[in-house]
Amino acid sequence: MVQLTLRRTWTAAAKYAFAACALCAMATPASAAGDDEALINYFSARLNGSEEAFSQNIPVELSQIEAQQQTVWQAWAKANEAFDEERLIPLDELSLKKHSSWTLPAKLEYNAVMNYYYGKKGARPEAGYPLFLYLHGSGDKNNEWANGIKFGNSFEDGPSVYFIPQIPNTGDYYRWWQKGKQWAWEKLLRQLYLTGDIDPNRIYFFGISEGGYGSQRLASYYGDYLAGAGPMAGGEPLKNAPVENCRNLAFNFRTGADDTGFFRNELTQATKDAFEAAQKKYPDGFVHHIELIPGKGHQIDYTKTTPWLAQYTRNPQPKHVIWENFEMDGIHRKGFANICVEEDPRGEFDTYRITYFMDIEGNEITLASKKTVYNCTETENGIDKFFKKFYANLNKGKIRLYLSPKLVDFNQPVKITANGKVLFNGMLQPTVQDMVNSLATFYDPERIFPASVLIDFASDGTGIAGVEMDEAKDGHYYDLAGKMTTQPQSGVYITSNGKKVMF
Repeated sequence: MVQLTLRRTWTAAAKYAFAACALCAMATPASAAGDDEALINYFSARLNGSEEAFSQNIPVELSQIEAQQQTVWQAWAKANEAFDEERLIPLDELSLKKHSSWTLPAKLEYNAVMNYYYGKKGARPEAGYPLFLYLHGSGDKNNEWANGIKFGNSFEDGPSVYFIPQIPNTGDYYRWWQKGKQWAWEKLLRQLYLTGDIDPNRIYFFGISEGGYGSQRLASYYGDYLAGAGPMAGGEPLKNAPVENCRNLAFNFRTGADDTGFFRNELTQATKDAFEAAQKKYPDGFVHHIELIPGKGHQIDYTKTTPWLAQYTRNPQPKHVIWENFEMDGIHRKGFANICVEEDPRGEFDTYRITYFMDIEGNEITLASKKTVYNCTETENGIDKFFKKFYANLNKGKIRLYLSPKLVDFNQPVKITANGKVLFNGMLQPTVQDMVNSLATFYDPERIFPASVLIDFASDGTGIAGVEMDEAKDGHYYDLAGKMTTQPQSGVYITSNGKKVMF
């Protein structure tokens, strides 16, 4: 059965008055803009582990989007303020070496306490400080942590703020990308955004040796949060850190040309080759500086990375996104950029990955969902070094695509084509629901999205998500993709004579 949804373009006042009336029969908060207490309660539940989506579909006028985003953010801040957790220490001079610790959840890593230094250098910029997360190498963890505060104070990258953690446990847990540490990075990002001290578009992850591996993986996993990443003296096989996810950040990678341990020099070169190929294919992205330093082994000049990174600022809502949804220590992210997974078609079997492609040109959005398979082409000493990657269209699964006026014009219809099928063609309706759910997913003040479209890749594409029929255009015809014509050909068309919709 083909479901047809028709919309008529009215004045803004009439449109939203109708929407408000349609909601009268539903349980709604006291305020049309969203009841503060209801929002705070919802966010508090999310912080305490609930995964339920906010379900109150409250419409918002275009002119009120920014005001409502502020209301939602303030409710989020109040919920966080009441949340019982260990907090960042107050921001003070880095030279004072102020430090504290967080206890990681035992279910993620037993007996794990992450010590950290946290401090600033220089006067606060108007937009907030850039923040550098420094990840140390795999030597004695006390010496490595001491070196971290020394580096942070000596690097010429001020004004800036540093967060310098110490690895909680050694042995098999001496990895910065494991799930206990993922919990710490997401807590860190959430708390940083709420301090008001940090520019949310100037956050950088970097590290040396084991910290180089960690920052390379984290750059790919959390690429939508970062302005840049700077691994040093590392080199991950690219299956562990897909380059595609770094399309919208600045990437600086420096390794000694003679650093042969664990094939670091070879894997750094492979990363360089992959970035260069990606930038050639997509010239708008993949900003990078990757070098193998002649005559150097594992010890290199560490001072060049953060000044280079500090030149770059994040675009929090890019119009071109590639997200390879890979797992890290058994965990997949629920979303990336403006894409959220609503239905993962793989079930319990993770035998392949899914890569999502999004491109926005004007008000036309092209999506693709592709099954992604790696074939290892070279293994040495138990390390899978190099791979070939294969794609195939995947016509199943669902995503929610969040949208904003920064991405498309809300005053005009939006057309979404997914895997070659038109799955939406109509007007977007801003809602409190989308603002709340996007913030609860990303924690990001720059990604409080006012609208969304649910995309079902299994759809045959013959349904109409929306057809705009202006009063001035009555008598025109619309095909099943929502395109208007005055001369219909064979097939099914929709028209209106001002009183009736006819097929």
